[in-house]
Amino acid sequence: MLWVALHFPHLPQGTLEAIAAWTCRFTPRVSLEPPQALLAEIEGSLRLFGGLEALKRNLRSGLDEMGVSAQLATAATPRAALWLSCASCRRIEDVPLEAACAEEQARSFLKSIGAATVGELMRLPRAGLAQRCGERLLDDLDRALGRVPEARLFFEPPPRFEARLELPAPVAHAEALAFAARRLLLQLEGLLAARQAGVRAFTLGLIDAHAESRIEVHLASPARDADRMVRLLQEKLTNAALERPVEAIRVAAGNFVPLEERTGGMFGDQAAETEDWAELLERLRARLGHDAVCGLATHPDHRPEHAWRRVEPGEWDPHEYRLPGPRPLWLLEARKINEGEFTPLAGPERIESGWWDGDEARRDYFVARLHDGALGWIYREGDQWFLHGLFA
Repeated sequence: MLWVALHFPHLPQGTLEAIAAWTCRFTPRVSLEPPQALLAEIEGSLRLFGGLEALKRNLRSGLDEMGVSAQLATAATPRAALWLSCASCRRIEDVPLEAACAEEQARSFLKSIGAATVGELMRLPRAGLAQRCGERLLDDLDRALGRVPEARLFFEPPPRFEARLELPAPVAHAEALAFAARRLLLQLEGLLAARQAGVRAFTLGLIDAHAESRIEVHLASPARDADRMVRLLQEKLTNAALERPVEAIRVAAGNFVPLEERTGGMFGDQAAETEDWAELLERLRARLGHDAVCGLATHPDHRPEHAWRRVEPGEWDPHEYRLPGPRPLWLLEARKINEGEFTPLAGPERIESGWWDGDEARRDYFVARLHDGALGWIYREGDQWFLHGLFA
């Protein structure tokens, strides 16, 4: 086996589990070593990521994007990898005893006899060492050297995400929060990748000294791409006004839905085109408001002004609706027209409907040639004529 250890010298409290969830995108075998380290068994992932060096570059790149610094080390056993990362050493023999021995009394004794590294510890007689320092030190040494197996409890990615980030200074402009939020959204992306899931929404909490306000961000389709979520969040923040400077932010997401990776098509990719449309839709809604962007569908009503309904974009009505007669492409708000301004060509079509909802209509519709040559849809109601639409 091959293990990689990540030691975080300066890790904010409560961040280790979020980074472990992100690390699960590289391998499902991740183990926590609180408070500042984690381990991952990566031998089964080397081929997927193009080898050890490529995988380590991916790890470092992702940690840099999240603003987290870590010391990486690899070894054949988890204990050896952990010692190497904590001490920033390349060889197990060079690891100082401060990183390998947890008991202060044992360290003091070893220091008194001139043993300062694991290499010097390995040269001491085992029987005397066990008598002086206890069996625990020898057990840890045997685990590091692979002489005895070491059982590890592996981390299980949680079913929801929540992470907090303290800002280095209060932020007074909402647009500037997107950069900080990206660090948390990268952690969310890693968790979703590990669970092969996506989200339809997430929440950004803006925390100041007095209260916490929230911004809800909705996606048009399940996603886990951090860049997509950041772009959408930027649209939301553009229209946001902060009452007070923000001192910390929080990102939360739940209700994960299954989301598998898709392979692009060689001759066009309908799935990718659909996803591009979904991204455009969610960005328009983020900028203009949710209700400002909608789809239109036919509705079985003889009155033209009631023969349509608002639907979610992409929604369709499985019930076939046949128009009772010719209908114009462009429906206008009805306006009066004089009798000499048109020449009837076809009709009448009698529409008498709506007595049950208080908007009763009794009209005779005609297709007519207007004085400017356009083909119009007109109707007579009582003694008045009205223009109601134009044909293409």
